[in-house]
Parts: sequence; C-alpha cells; structure tokens
Amino acid sequence: MIRTRFAPSPTGYLHIGGARTALFSWAFARKFGGTFILRIEDTDLERSTPESVQAILDGMNWLGLDYDEGPFYQMQRMDRYKEVIQQLLDEGKAYYCYCSKEELEAMRAEQEARGEKPRYDRRWRDSSATPPTGVSPVVRFKTPLDGEVAFDDMVKGRISFQNAELDDLIIARSDGTPTYNFCVVIDDWDMNITHVIRGDDHVNNTPRQINILKALGATLPQYAHVPMILGEDGERLSKRHGAVSVMQYPEDGYLPEALLNYLARLGWASGDAEFFSMDEFVQMFDLGGISKSPAKFNPEKLLWLNQQHMKQASGARLAPLVEPFLRRDGCDPTDGPDLAEVCELLKERANTLEELADAARCFFVPAHPDADTVAQHLTADVKAPLQAFYVTLSQLQWDKTAIHDALKAAVAEHSLKFPKLAMPLRLMVTGQTQTPGVDATLFVIGKERVLARMKAMLDAYPA
Repeated sequence: MIRTRFAPSPTGYLHIGGARTALFSWAFARKFGGTFILRIEDTDLERSTPESVQAILDGMNWLGLDYDEGPFYQMQRMDRYKEVIQQLLDEGKAYYCYCSKEELEAMRAEQEARGEKPRYDRRWRDSSATPPTGVSPVVRFKTPLDGEVAFDDMVKGRISFQNAELDDLIIARSDGTPTYNFCVVIDDWDMNITHVIRGDDHVNNTPRQINILKALGATLPQYAHVPMILGEDGERLSKRHGAVSVMQYPEDGYLPEALLNYLARLGWASGDAEFFSMDEFVQMFDLGGISKSPAKFNPEKLLWLNQQHMKQASGARLAPLVEPFLRRDGCDPTDGPDLAEVCELLKERANTLEELADAARCFFVPAHPDADTVAQHLTADVKAPLQAFYVTLSQLQWDKTAIHDALKAAVAEHSLKFPKLAMPLRLMVTGQTQTPGVDATLFVIGKERVLARMKAMLDAYPA
C-alpha cells in the first residue's frame, strides 16, 4: 500500500511551498487508496515553537488536507533514534569523531589553500588512536568510499551522486541528539513510507539518506522532488511577494478550495483543466505531470480562481465565512435579512469573502449617501412616483415577481425610464446606486426593512 508523508519543521508558519508539497503527497495517497501521514520534525530546539506547530495544524485543517496518521513528533522518538545509532556503531557502520571545532576549521582552511573542496578528512574513521580526554564526540556515518548512489526521481528522472563526493555525515551531535538527516531516515523506515514527495531543496540530502537506509537493510522509498515556487520576478517566493503564510489567505477572504486549486496547477498540469474540485484533482493527479522547472506565483490567477469558486459555492456555504468579516466591521448579521440569501445574491460580483462582506453590509446597515448624491438621484420629478411606489409596496404580497411587476407598472404609470426610478430606489434602500437587480435586492432585504428605509429617506427629503 502507498504511504506518503508531509514532514514540516515547526520553525514558522505553514508557507505556500509547504502547502503545495502537502497537497501533492495527500493527493497521491488519496488517488491510490493509500495512507497520508503528518510528521512534525521538531528537533531544531532553538527555532521550533509550539506556536509554529499550531500554525501548521491550523493550516492543514483549513485546507482540508486530512491525514490518516499523526501528527508524529520527532522529539518524542529520541530513544528510537539513539537505539539505531548504537546499532550502527556496534556494526561498525558509524564511528565516534573527536575533532574539535578548531581542528575542523584548520582542516578546511588547509584544503581551501590547496584548492580542494573542503570536507571532513575521515581521520577518526578507522583510527586506533586513544580518544582525547574531555572531548564529547559526534557520531559520523561511514559513507561508502567508492561507487555511486543513483535513484530514479519520479519528477526529475535519473539522478546519481558519486560516494567519493559525499562526506561522512554527522548523525549524532556531541550532546547525543540525532541530526535531521538521520531522524528523517529512521522515520521513513519505521513508518513504511513508500513515496517521499518533497521540495527539490532536499535533492542533495537524498544520497546520504539512501546510504543510511541501505546500511540498515531497509527498503528504499521512491523519491519525487518538486521544484520550488518563485515570485513573478523570478526570485524565491518571500513576504515581499504578498501573503506566503497559508493562514493569511482566510484572513484575506480566500476559500480553501480556491487556494488548493491554484496550488494544484502551480507546477502541475493535466490537459487544459484550470478550474476543478479536489475530488477531480485527485482523479487527474500524477507525479509525472509535475514540471521539472520552478513555478511562478501569480496572485491575479489565484484571485480569479477564488472568484470562480465563490460563484460555485452556495449562499449557505458562504454565509458563515462572510459573517466574521461583517462582525469585524461592527455589523450584526443576525439583525437583518438572511445572510445566506444575501450571499447568494451578491456572490457573482465579489472576488473575495471580504469583498462579499463589504457588498453585504448595506443589506444590514444602509449606507448614508452624501447630500450631492441624494440631490443627483432623488430629484423633484421622481419623488411623487416614489411616494406612490411606497404605498404600492406596503400593500404588496412580498414576492420577487410581484415586486418586479410593480416596478414595471410604476415606470409605465409615471412615464419614466426604468433607471430613473430604480437608481433613487436603490439609494433609499441601501444607500448605494449599484446593486444586483433592484427587485431581487428589495426582496432579500425584506418588506419591513425596505418600507422603513424608504420612509426615513422620504421624510428626510420631502417633495
């Protein structure tokens, strides 16, 4: 069975690149009925924080990338790592290195002076020298001295490294704590990971990890290294390119399915499909469709996709997402028309939930147009027709079709062009001159509120 994992380090928020890696790993497992695992690689004690762990969990939850196992935490597996380190020492596949920091720096300086690539010279690898007193050693893995490490990357194709170019990797620090590259290997081994899907900044770690897996007699997973995401200027994506923390997107009014849809298309393609659900993506997804080149993040494309997903969403789905934006602006969405109906009416015109909330506000709290706008639309020749229409509405059975028919009758009776009546009517009821169809707008706002708002305006600006 296929088993994939997403293994972020909790040293900050869940960023866009990590979210895309998680999405690809999740989708691959889902497509083949496999298992998707969340693992928190928290061995960097100086930089890992509980807040960052929570940000990762919140991001995964908001995106809806449900994991089948985990979250597992590396700091809770220290005994297991130390057990395997001791096993490698006992089998002669690892060794203690007593080099001091000063010795390593001198070694590097001498190599650079000779024009050589700086690396550890393996002086303690097979040494029979007496260990110096008072020195806490590191543990190094015995990298094979010849041959090559080669693997068929499912994105990049065949990749090979000469073992002679690889160092004897430190697998335990002088304080006994295991290093990142070692912990990853043991985790992937113990968790039976079949496919490692991760960013291509890990390509150089892969041969080192493969050598350790081979030394342990473990089955090797298949690897797929995904190119990074760049800003539109071709530079590595950073804060200056806009929101890169996943949890910034709900704050800015994006739907999770829109961000997932965008990330899915960011460096992956299947025909000409642009807009799709996650169920459709899972069916289409294959690792071979991932581009070998870096992808460029395009905020405008994301915004367009968000608009498309908002159009597809029901008002009932959008209402609880819009509510916090309304409350943030001091508007109580329970004091007014049904928010789901308002969202259904307005969703075609908004790019984000925040824009939708801005448009919905006047349905609950009418805006106060300035005197010049009122004077422009509430002219003397239209006040009498509006007074008459107010009376008509007060006697009307509240129905969208009935409102529409009453509007038609009113403009015909008073020989007006439709906008001549509709524009001031919008202004009286919402405080704005631009709304969806005036009949639909009046219907959703509700009879009592429409009549109250009209009366207030008519009283304030009598004929």
